[in-house]
Amino acid sequence: MAEVRVWHNARLVPAVSDSTPIEEGCIAVRGDEVAWLGPLAELPERYRQDASFEDAGGALITPGLVECHTHLVFGGQRSGEFALRLQGASYEEIAQQGGGILSTVRDTRKATEDELFATASRRVDALIAGGVTAVEIKSGYGLDLETERKMLRVARRLQAQKPITITNTFLGAHALPPEFEGRADDYIRHVCEDMLPALLDEGLVDSVDVFCERMAFDLEQSRRVLMAAQQLDLPIKIHAEQLSLLGGAEMAASMGALSADHLEFLDEAGVKAMATAGTVAVLLPGAFYFLREEQLPPIELLRTHGVPIALSTDCNPGTSPVTSLLLMLNMACTLFHLTVEEALLGVTEHAARALGQPDVTGRITVGGKADFVLWEVGELSELAYWIGLPRCQQVVRHGKVAFTNSEFAS
Repeated sequence: MAEVRVWHNARLVPAVSDSTPIEEGCIAVRGDEVAWLGPLAELPERYRQDASFEDAGGALITPGLVECHTHLVFGGQRSGEFALRLQGASYEEIAQQGGGILSTVRDTRKATEDELFATASRRVDALIAGGVTAVEIKSGYGLDLETERKMLRVARRLQAQKPITITNTFLGAHALPPEFEGRADDYIRHVCEDMLPALLDEGLVDSVDVFCERMAFDLEQSRRVLMAAQQLDLPIKIHAEQLSLLGGAEMAASMGALSADHLEFLDEAGVKAMATAGTVAVLLPGAFYFLREEQLPPIELLRTHGVPIALSTDCNPGTSPVTSLLLMLNMACTLFHLTVEEALLGVTEHAARALGQPDVTGRITVGGKADFVLWEVGELSELAYWIGLPRCQQVVRHGKVAFTNSEFAS
């Protein structure tokens, strides 16, 4: 029988949706699962005998954070585009001049798998040090079978070598590659009939995404990608309504999508469709900030219709070079006017729902995976309050310590 480890001397918040801490709380872990949680005084004797006790030092313990939308495997960087935007160039204008996604495609195609692994490793490490225990990684900077495969293989290597749960999302329909210029329908056919089945056969795909936007793929082309995924029994999600209203979120929700992401231009019809389907709204304040957008997502409509709201860094080289999910908490509160509780739900329970992995719940529950974080804070609101001050004391993923901040080590 696996050894029992008990984290004690903690203020325990097993779920953000019930945020009153359990004072003098503890978590008993056997193997990779939570065996018991509650006040230390009530810890059953069977978990006291021969257990090792870990003093949390009065830390606040929450579920591990869930990062449900990233593009963190890529080659190169695009700081030059940042400078152009400061001079007034728009995201779409830069793309039309050969920059944007296609710029990263060129760099990613040239990079070796080992080079991509090395740079992505640093980003994953930064997420872990910020309390993240599960992350989604999208492809989409290859736009050909060889490079999409390379990106997804890197994500699988990261899963094997890093103490974090990783979900692979195939985003082959991210942009139109130059070799298919003027032939978008042909490229979509290639994505659906050639690339997706091949990558799935190699065990590299867990879900499928598409960029539905006037600078990417239209509603019907996006629908074809999502239908191809569903025919292969893969969960679906969509980039939608970021720069304009095409109806992508409504369409994807009608198909049972896990999430619709960005959503600045989402209308009430789309919100209602998402509410009916249970599709999560993934908001990306980093991209909103970095692009200096002015159109806010329809927060009140999402609240009114009960659509769960998740948050993510959208870590990518062009529009959100961010690896701090805690910073997104602050931005979501200040820019999108979310409450602290809404923001925290957005990186735990609601983000887990958008991720769609049964072992990732965004809660600490008996029988569930032992994924939790020790924070050196007095109350939950501090997680959205501090900017740049490390508060993550320790990260436990599947019952094993994934990260310890030496600043807080005894």
